[in-house]
Amino acid sequence: MNICFEGPVMWSQIDANMHLRHSAYADFAAQARLNMLDQVGLNTAHFVQLQLGPILFREELLYHREIGPNDKVQVSCEMTRCRPDASRWSIRHEIFRGDGIKSATIHVDGAWIDIRKRKLAVLPPELLEKFKAIPRSEDFVEEAG
Repeated sequence: MNICFEGPVMWSQIDANMHLRHSAYADFAAQARLNMLDQVGLNTAHFVQLQLGPILFREELLYHREIGPNDKVQVSCEMTRCRPDASRWSIRHEIFRGDGIKSATIHVDGAWIDIRKRKLAVLPPELLEKFKAIPRSEDFVEEAG
C-alpha cells in the first residue's frame, strides 16, 4: 500500500455528529494526490510553469467506518486506470483511521487542463514519464486512447 498522506484530524473537520465531516474525506484524498505527484517528481512548480493542472470529472466516496476527533488518518493512492498518454486516469484512495480500520474508499476520474486555454491537455513527454511512475493497483487497466 502506498501511503501518500498521514496526519491528524483537526477540530475544524468534525461535524455536529462528532465525526469527520464528509468533505474532509475528499480534502484528505486531494492532499494525498498532490503528495503522490510530488513523490514521483511532479511538483506544483511544474504545473504553475506550464499553466497545466489536474482536474476531476468524478469523485465517489464510500464510507465504511467513522473517524472521530483527535484521530489520525493514513491515505493511500494507486492508479486504477490510465490511457497510454495519461490524458485520462483514475485513482483509488483508501483512508484508514489510527487503529488501522479502513474508513473510506474514494475513486476519482481525472484529466489535465490547460489553464490558459481552459481546454483538456496532455502532459509533456518529460512529465508523462514521471506520471507513469505512480503505483498501480492490482486491478489496473490500461485504457485505449
